Amino acid sequence: MKLTKKPYSSLILMLAMSSMIIFGSTAFAAEEALTEGALPIKALRMFADIFGRIKSDYVEPISDEKLLEYAIRGMLSGLDPHSAYLDEKSFKQLQEGTSGQFGGLGIEVGMEDGFIKVISPIDDTPAQRAGLESGDLIIRLDDKSVKGMTLGDAVKMMRGTPGSPIELLVIREGVDKPLTFTIKRALIKVASIKSRMLDPGYAYVRLTQFQIRSADDMLTAIDKLSEQAGGQLKGLVLDLRNNPGGILNAAVDVSDAFLEDGLIVYTDGRIKDAKLQFNATSGDVLNGAPIVVLINNGSASASEIVAGALQDRHRAIIMGNQSFGKGSVQTVIPVSRTTAVKMTTARYYTPSGRSIQAEGIKPDIELDRVRIETAKNQPIKPLKEADLTGHLRGSDEKDSSDEPSNGESKEQKKLLSVRDYPVYEALNMLKGLQVFQRSK
Repeated sequence: MKLTKKPYSSLILMLAMSSMIIFGSTAFAAEEALTEGALPIKALRMFADIFGRIKSDYVEPISDEKLLEYAIRGMLSGLDPHSAYLDEKSFKQLQEGTSGQFGGLGIEVGMEDGFIKVISPIDDTPAQRAGLESGDLIIRLDDKSVKGMTLGDAVKMMRGTPGSPIELLVIREGVDKPLTFTIKRALIKVASIKSRMLDPGYAYVRLTQFQIRSADDMLTAIDKLSEQAGGQLKGLVLDLRNNPGGILNAAVDVSDAFLEDGLIVYTDGRIKDAKLQFNATSGDVLNGAPIVVLINNGSASASEIVAGALQDRHRAIIMGNQSFGKGSVQTVIPVSRTTAVKMTTARYYTPSGRSIQAEGIKPDIELDRVRIETAKNQPIKPLKEADLTGHLRGSDEKDSSDEPSNGESKEQKKLLSVRDYPVYEALNMLKGLQVFQRSK
């Protein structure tokens, strides 16, 4: 059985932690803006005076073009943390971000109080392997303080030639002294989908990032897991923890896979192009089987769209910690072949009309950040009839060699609560829902 859902549209919108992005037209609506009010002559005269003073008095000569670029940068950076001027290198990096392959450390970052905040380390990257965590504040890159840097400048420093090292000085909540991490850059190839069976009939799918092919790859993974389960899954754990976002279309298509119809997400702003609405197409690839979605404070943007849609439509139970709260839309307006302006133009809303901006998705079931360890001196397992050599087999007893494999060893299954407590709790929730449905 091949699981398919109709792709929502060919329009590509990028919805990342640093930005939900719509690629707009090449021209500013300057004339339209001027009609809204008279030009502030006094302020413009002050700008011209300062421009002239810098030209004549600054310690080193500086070109008009460079000064005007700095003025544009300052104008946009003063609006909010996500609006920015994109020079040639930044614009190229933004376009590369949709492909799932780029050079660097493998972290999604934002700005907080002038420092670089780690939103989430990406799975299987140098940053994750080094031990960086969501919420870490980077205060120094190599020998340079990040105070006063723009987010773009910091990202440029962290990207570089694969194999080259960079030292990060990090402040972490609950740790008395700053932590130092020396990380080697690498070519980051993000595999957006990971999947496996947790128990017979119960599947696990992790989305690390929303890329162009994420929805298709997820459907392929669910198709294979369904075949292992004999054609129908009993439940699914959808793991969106530390997923910083990505392509809006992928978020819509992932949500659509589990919904029969109705609203998924909509955006609203002052201009017509900022008013968008996305609805589900018919068909639920799980045929109503229960879903638990895992989120945490590193889940943002596209992750919040999926979690919000499935929560509002009562299609899934959301479990974990409150998400990041990135709910604004940025339009990328090319100003030349190599440069662009990225500007916040709208907010996005869940089907019930909730704005996620600065609020995030609150889970239905909140989990504390706990770690379970196995006891060093475990009690001796009680002896049972089935443990006796040559015991008479019960009528329902099966040979262990006949049990279906789910891709994990018995030891791995036994230690799921130790290895990943939230997944363990999500699996227990799915089993409880199955028992409840059978009793109805």
